[in-house]
Amino acid sequence: MPAAPILVTGAAGFIGYHVARRLLRDGRTVVGLDNLNAYYDPALKEARLAELVVHPAFRFTRLDLADRQGMAALFAENRFPYVVHLGAQPGVRYSLVNPHAYVESNLVGFANVLEGCRHNGCRHLLYASSSSVFGANTHQPFSIHDNVDHPLNLYGATKKCNELMAHSYAHLFGLPTTGLRFFTVYGPWNRPDMAMWLFADAIIAGRPIQLFNHGRMRRDFTYVDDVVESIIRLIDHTPRPNPNWTGDKPDPASSTAPWRVYNIGNHSPVELLEVVRLLEEAIGTKAKCELLPMQPGDVPATYADVEDLAREVDFKPATSIADGIGRFVHWFQAYHRPS
Repeated sequence: MPAAPILVTGAAGFIGYHVARRLLRDGRTVVGLDNLNAYYDPALKEARLAELVVHPAFRFTRLDLADRQGMAALFAENRFPYVVHLGAQPGVRYSLVNPHAYVESNLVGFANVLEGCRHNGCRHLLYASSSSVFGANTHQPFSIHDNVDHPLNLYGATKKCNELMAHSYAHLFGLPTTGLRFFTVYGPWNRPDMAMWLFADAIIAGRPIQLFNHGRMRRDFTYVDDVVESIIRLIDHTPRPNPNWTGDKPDPASSTAPWRVYNIGNHSPVELLEVVRLLEEAIGTKAKCELLPMQPGDVPATYADVEDLAREVDFKPATSIADGIGRFVHWFQAYHRPS
């Protein structure tokens, strides 16, 4: 009897595509879910999907996370032993103009995922959180053992909510859940609303790049292959209750329930001006820069403490920003080359 498939939501998205491809390469059977919405050009999502559907162990389902009946039917039909939930409404700035999209996808949609897992024997749910949950925290590097009670935008607030919702299901129903706090993921097949794509596209087209905080923003850029390796190792690393956890001094990173969160970051923040310089070098063209003040909802720096991840799965992201940008630019130029 064939093994039950792993569900990857957001399979036509940036990280979801890479995770699904790796699982298939490792011999796993995958059901990929995506609604192929128009938050950014669906042609990019279709192109990612086209590379997955040729694999005989991949099956695609076009479905919206907020479709309660559709999600319930999908889970009941497949009884996924593992779920890697990467589908969500992303983006900090877009949450300022369309907050309802985040409520529907990131809250209602996540509730449907939790219910599907609860009622159909899921052995481990891994889900995308974000470095945005750290919000107003200034102590760096950001530690999973620090409280994250002050998000600065609705996107970060929904990701914090996901962690709390997952904890309640872990506590009430024994559902093992692992939250993945991603730090500025980049690489081939990147989203076009993210800095790496925006900067490269502007440099090639001769348009000015908008650099907020006058280019002094620092981000912990994390190469997508390192993110995928972290996820693959965590799939079979099912969280267990922490026997030393106490409500007198609660550890925000663990619980008496089978619940954990991890930072998935490169532990090496880079200034945006340095990112532009490396892109200029890889592309061979000088950038035009427009230096602007901070934007509402942004933070000046992110920096991941990944010691818990390294200790528990013997891996931490380490791809240098220079190597990662070189690989991204190689893909970017090939993707845009006329056929």
